Amino acid sequence: MSETVLKAEERVAFALRALYKKYGYLPYKMSKFEAYDFYVSNKDFLRNDGVITFNDTDGKLLALKPDVTLSIIKNGKDEDGKQKVFYHENVYRVSGESKQFKELGQIGLECIGDNGIYDVYETVFLAAASLNEISQNFVLDISHLGVVSGVLEEIGKGEAFNAEAAARLAEKNLHGVKALCENYGVESAQTEKLLAIVRAYGEPKTVLKTLAPYCENGKTATAFAQLCTLCALLEKCPFKEKIRLDFSVVNDMKYYNGVVFKGFVDGVCEGILSGGQYDGLMARMHRKSGAIGFAVYLDLIARLQRQTSAFDVDVLVLYDTNTSAEKIAQTMQACTANGKTARAQTEKGKLRFQEIVDLRGGEK
Repeated sequence: MSETVLKAEERVAFALRALYKKYGYLPYKMSKFEAYDFYVSNKDFLRNDGVITFNDTDGKLLALKPDVTLSIIKNGKDEDGKQKVFYHENVYRVSGESKQFKELGQIGLECIGDNGIYDVYETVFLAAASLNEISQNFVLDISHLGVVSGVLEEIGKGEAFNAEAAARLAEKNLHGVKALCENYGVESAQTEKLLAIVRAYGEPKTVLKTLAPYCENGKTATAFAQLCTLCALLEKCPFKEKIRLDFSVVNDMKYYNGVVFKGFVDGVCEGILSGGQYDGLMARMHRKSGAIGFAVYLDLIARLQRQTSAFDVDVLVLYDTNTSAEKIAQTMQACTANGKTARAQTEKGKLRFQEIVDLRGGEK
């Protein structure tokens, strides 16, 4: 067994920073703190409601940052032109694993400005490439909120209906969507459009062919055409076999628009990557630019390593008081020379290892 001395999340972070630099993204660094009111006014955009607060020396209520994207938008200007940045930051949130506040590593990128279809493609491509750095057993699910919101606008039953329909769509709850449409008196043709979106999942070409008859009018047709263009570009990328269309990927439509996506790797039940276009959030923060980006959750990568690694180290080197320090040093150097990991200690304990080198009883 050969493993790098770096932890899995550290190795991934190094690889992703190099990847993003290759495509012209610049590193972005920010403060750990923001005014608490800033997060209160944008709480719907956050993954959870937990925010750690404290009083500054002047009495102002501050928060340890639970999100990076919000800070990047706040501190940028539309006059800056196209802003392409990546970050590797710690955020402070309630951990999905322990349900307690934790400092969690996050790496991602943002493309802010007058974005066109290439910018959307590049971001989605880099999301797939990021997942491939974590594990080759991954799936990237893509949706287009313009298709969903276009159909909901055609149905025209109001915000309450739209919110409930989106929630049931996120659950892939076919029967729930059908019952909701019956309760609101939605016409059968429009009901069938919405049900077709709920059913839509799989290889892009197949899904697009199935959805085409339901996406011929107005906003829905425009969004569908954008999605077709994106999928045609992705068809030529090396990760095309790992990309699926899945309209259950539904982010908050007050903030997100257009293409949204979520990435999964084998061994972790939660999405390890999440992103999309968030022009609505830009507008809420009085910015005229468009924006698209994603984040990779490094704490989930650490969890994946714990679940998949059979050993703590490759080689366990045992020694006692009769073993010379020189002998231990030489043995450790020999064990690690070929890339293996090794650990020297006086007893086995609960450590999991593949090989053992026993130096006990040697001369001092």
